[in-house]
Amino acid sequence: MKPLVILAFALAAATSAQAQSIIFGAGYADYSHSDGDDQAIFSLEYQHRPFHEATRFSATWGGALSVDTDGDTHIGAGLIGVYSFADRWFIEGSVMPGYYSEGSDQNDLGGSFQIRSLLGLGYTLESGNKLSVAITHKSNASTQGDNPGVNSLLLRYHYSF
Repeated sequence: MKPLVILAFALAAATSAQAQSIIFGAGYADYSHSDGDDQAIFSLEYQHRPFHEATRFSATWGGALSVDTDGDTHIGAGLIGVYSFADRWFIEGSVMPGYYSEGSDQNDLGGSFQIRSLLGLGYTLESGNKLSVAITHKSNASTQGDNPGVNSLLLRYHYSF
């Protein structure tokens, strides 16, 4: 319940801060541990307007929440970078440390501190909204004795406002 309260507060603050985009994602999570229960995953991400913009590169802050069908939940915040190519294509990467809660013992990632990294490829639509495909990895970066990790493949829709 605590992560959901934090997310609600972050989204309320984001709205008043004139956010750049909200990103809805759906895909599949593959747990590295042999006993892990692989399943569907859903994500919600907020990206603030950029604090740095160059010719093709921008950097911003954001937050993300992911929940899979077993109730495994991660909420984090961190740095996002986007590199734009010609013809509306872009790549994005992010690193978001945060809190993880497993829905079942099978999907224990070694502790509640987990870092989500993301690499995505996308296309900007005429409306300014975007579609992307992204891979994510969550792990505790060996800060704890057990570090099995989880990888996900997501199809994402970026709603800009």
